[in-house]
Amino acid sequence: MPLDPRVKRFLDALAMTSPSDALSLSVTERRHAVDSLLKLRGPEVAVGAVRDGCLPGSAGPIPIRSYDPPGGMTGPLPGIVYFHGGGLVAGSLETHDGIARALTGGSGCRLISIEYRLAPEAPFPAAVEDAVDAVRYVMRHPQQFGMSGRIAVCGDSAGATLAAVTCQALHDARGPVPQLQVLLCPIMDYADRSASRREFASGYLVDEATLRHDLKYYLPPGTSPADPRVSPLRAEKLPASIPTLVHTAECDPLRDEAAEYALRMRQAGAAVSYTCHAGMIHLFYGLGGAIPYARQAVAGIAAEIGTALRAAGQHDAQAQAP
Repeated sequence: MPLDPRVKRFLDALAMTSPSDALSLSVTERRHAVDSLLKLRGPEVAVGAVRDGCLPGSAGPIPIRSYDPPGGMTGPLPGIVYFHGGGLVAGSLETHDGIARALTGGSGCRLISIEYRLAPEAPFPAAVEDAVDAVRYVMRHPQQFGMSGRIAVCGDSAGATLAAVTCQALHDARGPVPQLQVLLCPIMDYADRSASRREFASGYLVDEATLRHDLKYYLPPGTSPADPRVSPLRAEKLPASIPTLVHTAECDPLRDEAAEYALRMRQAGAAVSYTCHAGMIHLFYGLGGAIPYARQAVAGIAAEIGTALRAAGQHDAQAQAP
């Protein structure tokens, strides 16, 4: 299917203002570009209370923003721990506030958005350490956040890389594990060039030059991009006990590696739902102001998360019944 007409108009307009070579951008310019892009998020989705705070981390406090769903719901609710995108060098609680609100409002879950450390100020593995610390803490103290034990780990783009790496790490360690992982247009293999990376190498919002730019600042010299903590598709063992939702875009260079991860998870025995959004591009779900379909899609993704977590709760209740 060709590009959605609204997407094509958006890309044509963006091409007139984008630099010819993303590798020439400074980190400050890259961050400004992400900030400007996410201002196209569209109408704000209503939520309940929004609170800023911190979680304890091994390298110091980790800033968070928590969201309650609308309607004044009380008592423990299913929860989502969310990692924003931005190539691990950009993005923030603020830039991805619209996506966090949409996931909260559409799922009926409480959500915690994580402000993990960014490169180059804090290169790999700082973001991974923060991600694992944050999810482990929430899993061990759900009542502190008004959450039940049914918790999803969710991320978009490079945030989905962190979500997948975190699920792998917790699955291999002692302690509670998430009931769901949700990967939105994830970057799963920094060390390969799939067919979709070649087909959509430039002109489709995220391009090969942008990925190389971010990796240059994220990885210290001598670090292999094939490290499974960088490229979770390269892990030998996948967290087969964690049900997984994967959403990709048809015209995203990262499409094939995400599809491969979904396939490998399914082959490992996990319950997997895979959706490829026709005619869409990377980050479409955050661009509701420019791409009307995005608002419908993210509402559907949020509802899917809520349904999956409530189903997990019903399964647990049945298993515990005498």
